[in-house]
Amino acid sequence: MNFSSKLLENAVNEMSKLPGIGKRTALRLVLFLLNQPNSQTVQLSKSLIDLVDGIILCKNCHNISDLELCEICSNVKRNKSIVCVVEDIRDVMAIESTGQFNGVYHVLGGKISPIEGIGPNQLNISSLIEKLKSINVSELIFALSATMEGDTTNFYIFKQIQNLDLKITTIARGVSVGNELEYTDEVTLGRSIIKRIPFENSIKT
Repeated sequence: MNFSSKLLENAVNEMSKLPGIGKRTALRLVLFLLNQPNSQTVQLSKSLIDLVDGIILCKNCHNISDLELCEICSNVKRNKSIVCVVEDIRDVMAIESTGQFNGVYHVLGGKISPIEGIGPNQLNISSLIEKLKSINVSELIFALSATMEGDTTNFYIFKQIQNLDLKITTIARGVSVGNELEYTDEVTLGRSIIKRIPFENSIKT
């Protein structure tokens, strides 16, 4: 692809680094921005800079937040005794969109995957176990994707906490095996939260 401007080429190269964006799509996006009022492009740039500079992780659940405690953890109407374990922020958003869960979350930041070199120490598992031992949690819900990596992560955590006086459940398998949680429709995901089952049952089936 030949460019008449080095500035244009640099912008296209950076844009094409985004997931799912090839060089041609990146070129269309950059040309679109060039045709917009300068103020619009400046505002977009500013919002991205503010995101990088200002975003932090909630000290309680590791969800992305503007403050030390995210809006969910700081909400007095949420049931803090029920903790839902998810992979990342996209899963929090997916479950929240169902309107069927009123507990709080714990974001692991990924799943155990030996192939990708991701072990338990790279995830927010130790802080989860400390939380379960130190505060009054009545139920822990596993809501990881129904993949081999998700099941491996569930089982690893289960082995660490199975002796605690705690109800351990997992979302019902209305979510297809092999599917990522964020791509599950809201109705199916909402039903899987409501009809969650004891985790031990999911191991036997």
